[in-house]
Amino acid sequence: MIFMPYLLYIIIAVITTIILGAIGIPMAKKYKAHQSIREEGPKSHRCKSGTPTMGGLFMVLAAVIVTIFSQAHSWAVICLLVLTVGYCILGFLDDFIKAEKKRNLGLTAKQKLMGQIILAVIFCYGTSTALNLSHAILVPFTSWELSIGYLYYPFVVIVIVGASNAVNLTDGLDGLAAGCCFITFMAYALYSLWVGLTDVAAFSCIMAGCCAGFLFYNYHPAKIFMGDTGSLALGGAIAGISVVTHSELLLVFLGVIFVAEALSVILQVASFQLWGKRIFKMSPLHHHFELSGWSETQVVWFFWFTEMLAAAGVLLLVSICEMI
Repeated sequence: MIFMPYLLYIIIAVITTIILGAIGIPMAKKYKAHQSIREEGPKSHRCKSGTPTMGGLFMVLAAVIVTIFSQAHSWAVICLLVLTVGYCILGFLDDFIKAEKKRNLGLTAKQKLMGQIILAVIFCYGTSTALNLSHAILVPFTSWELSIGYLYYPFVVIVIVGASNAVNLTDGLDGLAAGCCFITFMAYALYSLWVGLTDVAAFSCIMAGCCAGFLFYNYHPAKIFMGDTGSLALGGAIAGISVVTHSELLLVFLGVIFVAEALSVILQVASFQLWGKRIFKMSPLHHHFELSGWSETQVVWFFWFTEMLAAAGVLLLVSICEMI
């Protein structure tokens, strides 16, 4: 029975997202908020040109509505919600410019990075003031804590900016990012319950429900894309949860697909810059699988399964280590 309230949060978030999606998709089509497909991407994606984007708006709005009516008393959740909404707004600006200019480039890399850093700094200030978090990093699968003093703040900024960009890179196939985020949020819901942070567990369930509701429209063939509006917000929310639960390093394992996608881009660029050769047929990693002959749905399901195995394995190891 202990899980019933959290299951209710998920169900309400799913229903709210689906309802808002039914309203939001026609509006996105009416105002021609269409996705521009990058020319250097796989040719099979060109048929997606014109699909509405900015679906992250109704996903995050659903999260705001459900959270305010259920968890507005928690400072931790308020900080997480502010970070999520802030990244959503930043992503919306990027998507809006893309749609307005009819191109695949919105904000410049410097503008986007600066916005991400400023929002992450605000989150750091809010959590340190309201929650009085310690300046220590918990080493995964151990009881060790590494105290790094005021270096903890730039560390947190790197985690948040890195996670939001990693989820953004993962958002390249129908349902891929939303499904992986659902799994990660559910894993963090269980982890938050394990460490006694019931309010954070509730927020994680709400975000998971929003991702599941969004999949109703985003699974192949997608009726709408989340855009940077959604991917930056989801990445920020996941990173924020890792911070308030002091599991920043654990995020590397709980979000293994996001890490793999980001690493594939870093390695591809580094290899080409240093040796003039590409490691992958195309990055991020999901495109490599596509160009290797996998169908879009095969890649998505394989990545979902991998993320699920990683999350389950991590939670199992955490529980075993806690009992030892």
